[in-house]
Amino acid sequence: MIISKLHYISQGNTPEDHLKNIQSACTSGIELVQLHLTDVPEAKYLEIAKAARDITFHFQTRLIINGNYKIAKVVKAEGVHLEKSDLCPTEIRPHLHTWQIIGATANTLEDCEALLVKDIDYITLEPFRTSTKDSSTITLGIEGYTAINNALISETPIIGCGHITTDDVTDILETGISGIAVSEAITQNFDSIKQFNLLLKASATGEIRHTFN
Repeated sequence: MIISKLHYISQGNTPEDHLKNIQSACTSGIELVQLHLTDVPEAKYLEIAKAARDITFHFQTRLIINGNYKIAKVVKAEGVHLEKSDLCPTEIRPHLHTWQIIGATANTLEDCEALLVKDIDYITLEPFRTSTKDSSTITLGIEGYTAINNALISETPIIGCGHITTDDVTDILETGISGIAVSEAITQNFDSIKQFNLLLKASATGEIRHTFN
């Protein structure tokens, strides 16, 4: 599967808000959605994931489930995204459908190198930037992205993430980053998806569609 250049990471005060925002993102032309629920019981996560699958299937949008590979398999999402605290991708792969993809989070060059020897399809490299309340966190920025991409010898797509706006896209692409994952900027303005896609030169007609029954 070709990895989409623009990922929308769902946001919301409630699980139902996540669904509303996923609907809006799909309506606005997003190619890939990551359902990102935290502190939700598994039964509720499954319920919301099924609803998200219905929405994304209608729009032919790819769905990635954050953290829970079992739910990703049940709802036949296109894949699962693993945080650093989740199980190893190599352990999870045998439990997924053969066509499902695995993405994983990295914060450093060492993280990327460790993931590249595991069975993953893309890496999300973060944070590009943090909010002011996260000011104690080390950010990568353009310099960090450039250094890590120059050190890696791999065709595995690297997706930038962390308070990215449309103003950042051109500079990020020049570092060698393949695409971006965006949450806040899209949730605040779903029309920005069109601008992100233009900057990323991402087009629905330029990607291979996969339909899974």
